Amino acid sequence: AAQKLHSGTITLLNTNPSLDTSNLPPSVSCVINAKAKDSLAETMSLLIKKAQDTKSFTHILAPGTKFGSNILPRAAAMIDSSPVSDVIDVLGEDTFIRPIYAGNALAKVQSTESVKVLSVRSTAFDKAELGASSATVEELEMDEEQTLTEFVSANESQSDRPELSSASVVVSGGRGMKDGDNFEMLFGLADKLNGAVGASRAAVDAGFVPNDMQVGQTGKVVAPDLYIAVGISGAIQHLSGMKDSKTIVAINNDAEAPIFQVADYGLTQDLFKAVPELTEKL
Repeated sequence: AAQKLHSGTITLLNTNPSLDTSNLPPSVSCVINAKAKDSLAETMSLLIKKAQDTKSFTHILAPGTKFGSNILPRAAAMIDSSPVSDVIDVLGEDTFIRPIYAGNALAKVQSTESVKVLSVRSTAFDKAELGASSATVEELEMDEEQTLTEFVSANESQSDRPELSSASVVVSGGRGMKDGDNFEMLFGLADKLNGAVGASRAAVDAGFVPNDMQVGQTGKVVAPDLYIAVGISGAIQHLSGMKDSKTIVAINNDAEAPIFQVADYGLTQDLFKAVPELTEKL
């Protein structure tokens, strides 16, 4: 996304001390290593403000993830700029495309701000190729520390499966799974495909699976090479989070389910029969 904005200097603000600065996209000409005591939005926004005061960037980009969406509005307010969220295409230095109405319409937005602050849907852009980098490295120290919040601890779920938002194969289950125990079928199928497992909001709200597995407008946005929707009707909120997948396969016993309208391949069959058969044949 940054490469499409202009052909000028691209600076990477980094808080990861283990980042290999010799293996970056060639378009990155400068890396600012920022020392932060935590990754809270209150702390990160101060870093962005300090970097902006030092470098006077014309554009500030962050991924449109929960992490990026938590930081960017606060940072934009500190810079006194109105942000543009969920950008899926860049038409020029000040003109962008973003989805509205759960992806049913696309809005062309032109920003008149002197500093454009953007959150970007990473699945809508090609990955930047890594290579031998000659980027300069600078250090950034915090002048002040925020006292509004305090980092206490982090509890992260661990899994041998690929991360849901970056997996090349995603198998998702919906209300049709009937209960959480039946998701074991999907885990077995996903393991055969070396994929991740997701869920619709209906399945999460019903308590079948935790909310970090939710795919959709209020969950994670994914665009894998293969997306298998099992027992998912295809509500618009779910479609907005997965319709950019390269190939969509739907398994549902309701032939009128909306999911079949976006699916490349559809199977109208009882999922409790289809999924075990499919897993066995792989």
